[in-house]
Amino acid sequence: MKQKHSYLGILFLIMCLITVPNNLFAQAKNTVSGKVLDETGQSIPGANVSLKDTGKNTITDENGRYVFTDVIAGNYVVEATNVGYKTYSKEISVKEGESVVADLLLETESQSLKEVVVTGSSAPRSKLESSVAITTMGAKAIEDRAPSSTAALLQTIPGFVVEASGGEIGNNLFARGIPSAGAYEYVQIQEDGLPVFEDGALQFANADTFYRLDETVSKMEAVRGGSASIFANNAPGGIINFISKTGQNDFQGRAKFTTSDYGMFRTDLNLSGALIQDKLFFNVGGFYRADNGVRNTGFTANKGGQIKGNITYKFDDSDYLRVNFKHLDDRNTFYLPIPLKSNNGKIEGIDGFNPNYGTLTSVNFSHLNVPQYGGGTFSADLEDGSHPVINSIGAEFKKKISDKVTFKNAFKQTSIDLNYNAIFPNGGPWTQDAYATSVQNTTASNLTYSYVDNGATLDPNALIMRADLWHIEKKMNNFANNFSFSFDLDPVKLTAGYYYSNWKSNQYWNWNSYLVGVSDNPRLLNVKDNTTGVDHTWNGVERITWLERDAQTKGLLNDIYADAEIKATDNLTFNAGLRYNKDKYSGYRDNARFFSEDLGILDNNTADDAVTTVKGNPYTYWRYDVSEWSYTAAGNYKFNDNMASYVRYSHGFRSPIEESFYDNAANLSKLENTEVNQFELGYKYSSSFFSVNANLFHMNLKNVAFTDILSDGSSENKFADVNNIGLEVETNARYEFVKLNFTFTVQKPEYDNFTGTNADGSTFDFNGNTARRIPKFFCNLRPEVDITKDFTAYVQFSYYDKKFTNQDNKQVLPAYKEVGAGLNYTYKNLRFAVDASNLFNEIGLTEGDPRQTTSAASDVFMARPILGRAFRFSVAVNF
Repeated sequence: MKQKHSYLGILFLIMCLITVPNNLFAQAKNTVSGKVLDETGQSIPGANVSLKDTGKNTITDENGRYVFTDVIAGNYVVEATNVGYKTYSKEISVKEGESVVADLLLETESQSLKEVVVTGSSAPRSKLESSVAITTMGAKAIEDRAPSSTAALLQTIPGFVVEASGGEIGNNLFARGIPSAGAYEYVQIQEDGLPVFEDGALQFANADTFYRLDETVSKMEAVRGGSASIFANNAPGGIINFISKTGQNDFQGRAKFTTSDYGMFRTDLNLSGALIQDKLFFNVGGFYRADNGVRNTGFTANKGGQIKGNITYKFDDSDYLRVNFKHLDDRNTFYLPIPLKSNNGKIEGIDGFNPNYGTLTSVNFSHLNVPQYGGGTFSADLEDGSHPVINSIGAEFKKKISDKVTFKNAFKQTSIDLNYNAIFPNGGPWTQDAYATSVQNTTASNLTYSYVDNGATLDPNALIMRADLWHIEKKMNNFANNFSFSFDLDPVKLTAGYYYSNWKSNQYWNWNSYLVGVSDNPRLLNVKDNTTGVDHTWNGVERITWLERDAQTKGLLNDIYADAEIKATDNLTFNAGLRYNKDKYSGYRDNARFFSEDLGILDNNTADDAVTTVKGNPYTYWRYDVSEWSYTAAGNYKFNDNMASYVRYSHGFRSPIEESFYDNAANLSKLENTEVNQFELGYKYSSSFFSVNANLFHMNLKNVAFTDILSDGSSENKFADVNNIGLEVETNARYEFVKLNFTFTVQKPEYDNFTGTNADGSTFDFNGNTARRIPKFFCNLRPEVDITKDFTAYVQFSYYDKKFTNQDNKQVLPAYKEVGAGLNYTYKNLRFAVDASNLFNEIGLTEGDPRQTTSAASDVFMARPILGRAFRFSVAVNF
């Protein structure tokens, strides 16, 4: 079936090509080209250039170049716009057979509202006339931010609470106060308008696991709320679209080398040019990186890279066929909560464990081999980390059928083989007395603790804990196709389309518990009961395969949508959108015998007494159908060329997530889609030295699922409503050689209709509590100073208000701040930079341990702090 859909997509494109008139392949005669430059003479990549009154528009390449072909002789006005610059226009005259070169000089402005955006809309439109909350960032701005990961870049967007403490991958994003189990549950990450993977919140497969920033990125556009539910599935919180660079006539390249104080070797390369002048263009690039990670594991924490590219055939200035591909083979260590303590409200590390650089992930137990139920051995390699191997290929075709109608089709086939290994804390830490009484039901004097590697006895005052190696294998594939017709029916622009996607995720879990001493780079422990002679560990493994899972989830989406932009007057624009989802989800789950099997292999040893197995049990098959409408309506009023305001209402939804299907497979009647209703009021202003983009929003969510996997292998499996009111503000200012960016969000996300009974029979009432892991206030302040025209310094200050680990609001995660800084110097075509993060080694807690179900019986608790101070050094060359 997968091959069938792939072949259908390719066949569809071939049929489209057959219908292209032959005269479109004729070589261009008259051309207009040039470069877009700033006041210092530096080129500006990603600038928007248009040939007024012709419908010809383009974007400058990474060297600031643009080109228009097939220009009819006559007089024209070339106009250039870009975020952060004033609009520039230039009159030109084109004669028959002539090539005109027109360089365009942009003067710096705080933030231009004339920048054209394409995400979350039916047609490209300026920020000034758009009625959505959107943040954009070009290639240069992304590089200046020096993000250590995709999640780190997204932290700059107001309204998005992003936890980047897990390392390069596996991080969490909470949009506009929507609580979730993590991942990207209510936001869709896209590459060139199609999802990286259809569902960005599959278990242990967060969307950022499958996306890496590199030199192939031209621009990021991030829409919050608004029209996102019309143009993406399961994304009422927003769309984050990364737009790739494409080729041009001139051959261009960029190479970059990066190192760090944590052993990084990284090289990036991007090349672009023309295979056939004016017709066939290419862009190809990628990276390779190896480093030890900010937290010390004792092995190479991150290693791998990717190659991606595209080939574009232009039929004329607006029609094209583009084929793109990506291969990613990368592995990353995933960091989880570590032991900490509180000293009169101040978070500190415990003796022997560095809170900024320590981790429970250790080379001392990186290889696991344990016997299995029914025979054989299970093996896992912690050094393989989270290891996705991704292959995707797709194409995009755009053709203007007439002056009024344009057709566009895009498809992508993605296959993913994910091998996931990470150390998750499981309860604890315990004192040795607490472990003896609470876990082994004996007294501390009866137990002997010794290190596996040398047999030495553990210090009697040392803490111990379970460190689980969670191994997950996921085989995933996704075919997505989006085609649409756009109608220019002045004053109405209408887009109608059909979106098809089928995806599948097969997964297998095998989880085992180590017993370790609590310290940096921890070591395995063996435990023996001196009175009975019984061992409670086997080579440091306390519980062999205490959880095994075998399951599948599939999605089949058939959706239609329409979006209309109505220009009522020169200043007043209306927008309305509608989407109908006819989706089917299905799959199966095991019926594992939980903690029920004794392998009977290990004599006088409890490590194999309570094995969980799926073998010999039947599977439960399930199916869940979704028929939902999403809709939105908005109005935008432009007061003048510098100021506008909008109002929008939207209704969207999120289908149940993977864990909900697994937990409720035998009875799906209790599952409901999460309904999301949003009201927004926006204001935009921009002048030559100051700009502000403010969005007041109110969100009402019905039936939000809470499905964290707990340390005993069960799921929360609770549901509630959430209400949130908030204000997002993004400001930019510039005065002479000083620039300032300031963003902040203030909100009040609270639970409603959240009462019930726990698994142990106790009751709970969380109504009115603050949504977990969501601060009521957070902000980013970034001043930049041009010391000279080529030498720039910046400081990045972030602040996050206190938040709560869980729904009961009992465990507080204190407010914290983080400071970064950097310098960059440009000399001709070279750029040198040094960037530092968490300069003051702040211990900022992004989450507690939502999986913990046991008491530590000590003053030590588990939480995940931000990464410690780190420096990176880079040099890039354009050629």
